[in-house]
Amino acid sequence: MKIALAVLVGILWGALAALINMAINRNALAKGNTNALLAANLGRTAVDLAALGVVFLLRKVLPFPYEAMMLGTAISLSLLTVLFAFRMAGKGKK
Repeated sequence: MKIALAVLVGILWGALAALINMAINRNALAKGNTNALLAANLGRTAVDLAALGVVFLLRKVLPFPYEAMMLGTAISLSLLTVLFAFRMAGKGKK
C-alpha cells in the first residue's frame, strides 16, 4: 500500500512540474523567436531536474519508498509533457 501511495504522490508531483513546463512552453511560443525556445528548453530541463531532485533530497523524510515516488514523478513528467505538447500542437492547427 505504501508503494502505491508513493507512486500516486509522485504522479501528482510530476503533474505539477509538467504544468509548469507547459506554462514555460506557452510563454516561449508566444514570443515566437528561437532564443525564447532555447531558453524554454533549458527552463523545462531545470524544472524536471528540480522535481526529481526534490524527491531525492527528501528521501530520508518521506514516509514511503522514495524510489516509487521517483518512478511516479518521472512517468508523469514524461507522459504529461508529451500530452501537453500534442494538445498545444492541435490548437495551433485550427
